[in-house]
Amino acid sequence: MRDSNYIRAINEALKEELQRDEDVVLMGEDVGLSGGAFVASRGLFKEFGENRVIDTPMCESSFVGASLGMAMAGMRPIVEVMFMDFMTVCMDSIVNQIAKARYMSGGQFRIPLVIRTLAGGGLSAGPQHSQSLESWFCHVPGLKVIYPATPYDTKGLLKASIRDDNPVIFIEHKLLRTAGQVEDGEYTIPIGKADIKKEGNDVTIVAYGPMLLKALSAADELSKEDINVEVVDLRTLSPMDTETVINSVKKTNKLVIVHEAVKFAGFGAEIAATVTEEAFDYLDAPIMRVGAAFTPIPFGSELENAVLPKEKDIIQAVKEII
Repeated sequence: MRDSNYIRAINEALKEELQRDEDVVLMGEDVGLSGGAFVASRGLFKEFGENRVIDTPMCESSFVGASLGMAMAGMRPIVEVMFMDFMTVCMDSIVNQIAKARYMSGGQFRIPLVIRTLAGGGLSAGPQHSQSLESWFCHVPGLKVIYPATPYDTKGLLKASIRDDNPVIFIEHKLLRTAGQVEDGEYTIPIGKADIKKEGNDVTIVAYGPMLLKALSAADELSKEDINVEVVDLRTLSPMDTETVINSVKKTNKLVIVHEAVKFAGFGAEIAATVTEEAFDYLDAPIMRVGAAFTPIPFGSELENAVLPKEKDIIQAVKEII
C-alpha cells in the first residue's frame, strides 16, 4: 500500500486503463490540454495524444450521444460530464439509448461505456452546479451507478467500471480531495459490493460519497458517549448490496441513512423500503434519513451550508433512535 488521494486515484485509474487497452478513450470538455476541470486527467493528453484524450465541444448531448456509437463499435469510451447538473441536457441519450441499447439489440451489442460526472455542493457554485441526482439514474434499468468516497475504492471501482461491458454512471464529488492509501499493484473492486468501514453494535449508518466521511466522524463523536456505530459504505448504488445492509441491521436493530441529495425521494428512500420489506422484524426503532433540505442549493456559502446535511444532523438522528 502507498499514500495517494482521491484525484490522484482517478488519474492513475484512467492512465492505467489507457495503457492497458488501446480501445479505451477519454473524452469531455477540457479533459485534454488543461487536464480536466478538476485536474483528474492531468498529463494524459501529453502521454496518449489527441486521438485518445479528446477535448470535445461544449455540448454534452453531442459527445455523450457519440460515445454510444463508439461503444457499439467496439471502443471503451470514458466520458466526463463536468457537472452532474449537465446530465440533464443529455438524458435522452443516457436513459432512452445508452441504458437500453444492449437490451434492445437482444445482447448483440455490448455497451462498455463509463460516464464520469462531478456531483454535490460545497463550492458556492449555485443551484445549477451543485446537485446530487444519483437517484434518477438508479431508477433506470440498464445503468450501473457507482459513488465511492475513498482513494482505494475510487481507483478500484473506476478500473472495474471501464472493464465492464455495461454502461456505468461513475459519480465523483467535487469536495472529495481526501488522502488515503491505494494498492501499489494492479487491482479492481467488484461492482455491487458494499464495505463495512467501521464495525459496531448499537446502530447502523448507511452512507456513500462525501457523507461517508461525515458518518465516520459522527461515529467517532458518538463513541465518546458509548454509542457504538457500524458504518456501511454502499460504494455501488445500483446494483445495491442489499445483503450487507440487511445483515448489519439484523445485528444493530437500528438504521440511519445519510446522503447529500435532497432527502425527499432520494436514494435513501429505496434503502429504507428495502430494509422494511426484508428485515422489518429486526428493527427496534423507526428508520431515520438524513439528507439535504427540499430546496435548490443556494449560492451563498452560509445558506448552502444551512441546507446541506452535516455531522451534527447525523449525530442527532442516531441519538433520536438510540
